[in-house]
Amino acid sequence: MNEIAAVAAISAVPSNAAALASGAQPAVQPNAPTGFSSLLSNGLASMDAKVAHADHMVSRFALDESVPLHQVTIALEEARLSVEFAMQVRQRFVEGYRELMNMQL
Repeated sequence: MNEIAAVAAISAVPSNAAALASGAQPAVQPNAPTGFSSLLSNGLASMDAKVAHADHMVSRFALDESVPLHQVTIALEEARLSVEFAMQVRQRFVEGYRELMNMQL
């Protein structure tokens, strides 16, 4: 698998926002394969789930469904940290790719 196909496969991770809308937490698969691509895919899926959960909590809070403010704040902070971590991983991945491309044979 070339680099472009690997990046495309990672970005094609399906969203599970419907499961989070019902209030379910993301499931963790303990026996999942531990390859690099599956690790990245699981990380992106987890990030997407946290963002969707935070969005759902904000919507519930705005509609006054008696959601405590501290739970909304915690969900938003988890989502922010998750996105920030994903951006750092992407940046390191791009830096590593650039270094490999600049190597002389």
